[in-house]
Amino acid sequence: MTEVRGEKPKGYDKYVNYKTLAIALGLFGLILIAPVPASMRDVAVEYAVGENAVLEMLSQELFGAPLAEVEQWQALTARILEKNMRRGVFSREAVEAQGQRQVERMGLSVNPAHFARFKEWIGSVSDDAFRDLMGRAHRLRHQELSYEGLSEAAQARADRSAWHIKVAVALAAFVVVCFITEAMPLPGVAFSIGIILVFTGVVSREEVAQLFWSDACWFIMGSLMFAVAFVKTGVDKRICLLLFRKLAKPRVIWITGILVLVIAPLAGFISDHALAAMFLPIAIALYNNSLSDSIRQDPELAKMLVIAIAMACNIGGFGSPSGGARNVIMITYLEDMFGLTIGYGEWIIYGMPFVILMIPVVWGFLNWRFKPRIRDLTPALDTLKRDIARMGPWNRQQILAVTIFLVMLLGWITESNLLLRLTGIRLGIGVLAVAGAVAYLLFGIVNWRDYQTKVDWGVVWLYAGAIIFGRILDQTGAAYWMARSVVEGMTSVGLSGGQALLAVASLVTGGITNLMADGPAAAAVGPITLNMAGIEGQGTTLVPFMALITAASSSMAYLLIIGTPPNAIVYASGFLEPKDFLRIGIPCFIFAFLVLMLMAAVYWPLLGFQGLPGY
Repeated sequence: MTEVRGEKPKGYDKYVNYKTLAIALGLFGLILIAPVPASMRDVAVEYAVGENAVLEMLSQELFGAPLAEVEQWQALTARILEKNMRRGVFSREAVEAQGQRQVERMGLSVNPAHFARFKEWIGSVSDDAFRDLMGRAHRLRHQELSYEGLSEAAQARADRSAWHIKVAVALAAFVVVCFITEAMPLPGVAFSIGIILVFTGVVSREEVAQLFWSDACWFIMGSLMFAVAFVKTGVDKRICLLLFRKLAKPRVIWITGILVLVIAPLAGFISDHALAAMFLPIAIALYNNSLSDSIRQDPELAKMLVIAIAMACNIGGFGSPSGGARNVIMITYLEDMFGLTIGYGEWIIYGMPFVILMIPVVWGFLNWRFKPRIRDLTPALDTLKRDIARMGPWNRQQILAVTIFLVMLLGWITESNLLLRLTGIRLGIGVLAVAGAVAYLLFGIVNWRDYQTKVDWGVVWLYAGAIIFGRILDQTGAAYWMARSVVEGMTSVGLSGGQALLAVASLVTGGITNLMADGPAAAAVGPITLNMAGIEGQGTTLVPFMALITAASSSMAYLLIIGTPPNAIVYASGFLEPKDFLRIGIPCFIFAFLVLMLMAAVYWPLLGFQGLPGY
């Protein structure tokens, strides 16, 4: 991505390690040839025929005809109820309160006239009748449907669904081994994901091509491009000096402390993707200017500086509802399923102490796990001062570079609300990031050669593969099966008390979020954990605390490069190896879990939740 003094310790220069690749392929093959577990077949039945079975049941019970024969507004009504049932929303009031935009976000196409008829219908239904109907639909999908009771055609669909789940689970084993061991160059792993999914029939060649270019991939690409503009114009040096020039003793321990202290709280309010992309060139500038003729390389210092950015971004997301899609998803689930609302300020009161407690934890682990030779960064700041003195005052290119970034940042913050209301178009953070990169070209700040030579295109493809992998875990039901299996397994051995359920939910969500994006992880696990909390502690603080635990744990993507965009962005520096994330990620994961359990046992009960009794 950037010019770095000395050799860059990139994994891209390595060839395939056939011994470790054989282990990954062996695990993949063993899982594929293993018998299908009964629990996996149950999930396959739910995913293959459950939706149609529930829709037909709702259509017959409500309107006395199969789904294909009812009026369009009636079909829409059945689909809205089925979507809500799958999310665990049994409250008539919660469904009635949903607007057209909320329904469209569930993946349904809505005609305003048909939606108005649905609103009229649901207003005429009693609360008890509605809850009874949704309960029977839920039992049909999750308990009454069985493989043996299906028609031959439905069994074939269930078998195909079970195969897809098994491929996704086998792929998870293959990917984890490859990412930890670097059995092959990581962009090669990303391409292998797509190839395996096509060869096994999980997706078509057209679908896999579309999946490789998601909005998140565009964001990674655009972010690395604007970082190039910052480096070329010298903006990175100016911001770096602005942050650290007041330090009386600019030692590396205080530099990393400032990075974590600044980034973590901001990540609760500003996109963690944007923060990682903005601070990465600053860390690289600091490292480059720390080297000298006597110490030409210090890999530990480079790793320490850049990975501090990713870890700070990861711990900060739980601080406010704006910290990520996972928070909004859990707020929505809690409101829809149980009628409980967490306000913006209320969330900060519950969540920001976690961020505050984790800041010294991450800082301590950074200084424990990484041992740089260069400890005093005074020479680096002196060099930056001399470089900036030679630049003179802010020039046109630098002002333009910062202005374009600020416009882009404003777009990222407002694109899902203000820009959507003004334009009627959901632009997406990826499109805005690439638009910013194009703006740098149009204003002559960079040329295409800068992008071609200084952007780590391997990381773009790497994250594209990660997005596909996470989406397949979600769409096939593999993530749901893994989460449900662990939760049910733990409760079967007696771990069904409130605190035990919170611990199980945290570990399951934290594990899954390292394999897929935090939003899909929360979306997949949230209904399971909240329903378990509802069974164990309906009407108590266990339910809202479970929502908070699930949201917080879905940000614990400390272990793998693919766990979160900030991890992928800092990996683009070329300084890190996959094992470096484990060096700092494992202790951070353990302590984050312990901090959450402490908060759930001590701090949150002291606050209570809107007058609900404790669990």
